[in-house]
Amino acid sequence: MTYTLAIADRAYSRWSLRGWLFFAKLDIPVTLAVSRLYDPGFADSLAAFAPGRTVPALRIDGGRAPVVVWDSLAIAETLAERFPDRPFWPGDAAARGLARSLAAEMHAGFTALRQACPMNLRRAYVGFEPPEAVRADLGRLEALWAAARAGGGAGPWLFGAWSAADAFFAPVAARVATYGLPVGDEAAAYVATQLADPAFVAWRSAGLADPVVQSVYDKDLPQRDWPGPVPA
Repeated sequence: MTYTLAIADRAYSRWSLRGWLFFAKLDIPVTLAVSRLYDPGFADSLAAFAPGRTVPALRIDGGRAPVVVWDSLAIAETLAERFPDRPFWPGDAAARGLARSLAAEMHAGFTALRQACPMNLRRAYVGFEPPEAVRADLGRLEALWAAARAGGGAGPWLFGAWSAADAFFAPVAARVATYGLPVGDEAAAYVATQLADPAFVAWRSAGLADPVVQSVYDKDLPQRDWPGPVPA
C-alpha cells in the first residue's frame, strides 16, 4: 500500500500538521501533496482526493480501488486500524477512551481560541490580551491536560508516551507560543515538550522555508523570539 497525504501551508495549516504528525511520529512512509491556502486552484489541487475537499486528506493506493479518507480524526482511526502495531492510542482502555475524548473535543470545540489565535508558526508576539472567552478555553484545556496526566504514564506527553491525542494538541501548543497565552506551569511544560519535539521542529522549519507569507494570519503586535528551539 502507498499513502499520499494532502496538506497545505505548513506555517499556518493546523489540521495539516495534525495529519502529518500521525505519519512522522509513528514512522509510516507517506508522500505529500502540498497545496496553498486561499489559492484559486486549491479545490483543483484536491481532485485526486475527492470527495474530500479539505486538508488533510489521505489517499491509499494498492488495493482494488483507491481509498480516500479526509478529516484528521478519520485519518487517525484508519491508520490505527491498518497499523495495529503502532501506538496511535494508549494501551490502557480507560486512558484510550479519555484520549479519544480529548481529541474529539479539540476537533469540535474551542471556537474562541481558534478564532482569536490562528496558528502562525512564523510569529511570536508580545502584548496579546486574550478575551474572556479565550481564557475560558485555556482553562478547559488545562483541565483536560491535567486529567490526562493524572494517569501517571512515564514520559512527558499527555498519556506518558506520545499518542494521537498529542497530535491534536500540537497546534494548541503553537498558539500558546505565538500569542504568549497564559497557562500554568504544568501546561507550560507540556507546551515546551511539543515545541521541542523533533517532528514539530522539522515541520516548523519547512514552514519557515516556504517563501509565501499569508499576511491574513499576522497580528499588528510587537514581536519576540520564538520560545522553542530554532530550526538549524
